Amino acid sequence: MSEGVSRDDLRAAVASGVLDEVQASKLMILSDQRQGYRANMIGDDEPFELFKGFAEIFVTVGLGLLMSGLIGLTAIFGEVALIPAFAMVISVALAFYFTKKRRMSLPSIALCIAFASTLALTVVAAIIGKYGDMTPLKTVILGVVGIAGMLGYFRVFRLPFAMFALGVFGIITIVGAVDLMFPGSASNDAGLTDYFDLRRQPYLALGTLVFGVFAFVGALWFDLQDPHRVSRKSASAFWLHILAAPALVNTLVMSNYQAGGTVGTTLAIVVLALFTLLAIIIDRRSFLTAGLVYMGLLLASAINETGADWAPVLTMLVLGLFVTSLGAFWTQTRAWLLGLLPDFPGKHRLPPYEDGLAVSE
Repeated sequence: MSEGVSRDDLRAAVASGVLDEVQASKLMILSDQRQGYRANMIGDDEPFELFKGFAEIFVTVGLGLLMSGLIGLTAIFGEVALIPAFAMVISVALAFYFTKKRRMSLPSIALCIAFASTLALTVVAAIIGKYGDMTPLKTVILGVVGIAGMLGYFRVFRLPFAMFALGVFGIITIVGAVDLMFPGSASNDAGLTDYFDLRRQPYLALGTLVFGVFAFVGALWFDLQDPHRVSRKSASAFWLHILAAPALVNTLVMSNYQAGGTVGTTLAIVVLALFTLLAIIIDRRSFLTAGLVYMGLLLASAINETGADWAPVLTMLVLGLFVTSLGAFWTQTRAWLLGLLPDFPGKHRLPPYEDGLAVSE
């Protein structure tokens, strides 16, 4: 495609409706088979677009002012309790223009956030009332309604970021469900890190682990349908990976790291190594990023045991060298690793890893 249509052109064609996602994927596969995927790949990166230009920033600022003004008018002339519901309706109406028609990235994300937050406020106002309290059951109701709302939003607007908002409501649902099934499971003196520790807060930590598994499965489902990453499916997977990675890494690594001792440290290193391999196999750098903090902590702990005064500097140098090297040779490392692995279910549906050989004839 170096002489004709580029991958950016295909993404733009899908976004504008000239091609659908299936047609774009088939065209991409045909081109890869003829020319070789790696020889034709641009940047070998995970497609991610927050905004296309300053015009989108300008529109987003305008939308923020407009929504604030409309809410202000409602507060002055209308019923205060209806403010969130009114703002939610306005955000949906604006999304039909800026998301479905104009295909603007940053305004679409802003409107999705507006819809999700006003939906949550509307539900809270409805289930709590004027003097009620937010009980665990009401928290579950909020989460379930939010999930249903974001599924509907995604179905209508096909906005990948809606998957992130859906995941946030999923977290709310799980936290409420855990508190409902195990009252008082979260102690008041628990620190933030304790909520991911399977020993100190077993129920909540298990909940975050379950959420991480579901988010990862959902992300992988999107990824396997779009191995060449030219459609909204891969972008939807990106936002789910952003949620899945911290939930899985924090729970599994934190539980072992805070256990201390040789066994805990060793298990934390093993888990991090497995997550690194998984990130390379599925070709998701975003999934690996969640483990960088723990890599730094474990590395710093090992270097500190030597008694060197310059341990922090050495930690940054070693970790920086590892991340930079892996980033620079990601494609080669992934091709080597997948070449060593035997065939497994779904391997042929992963992003191609060497000269387009992963694309079936």
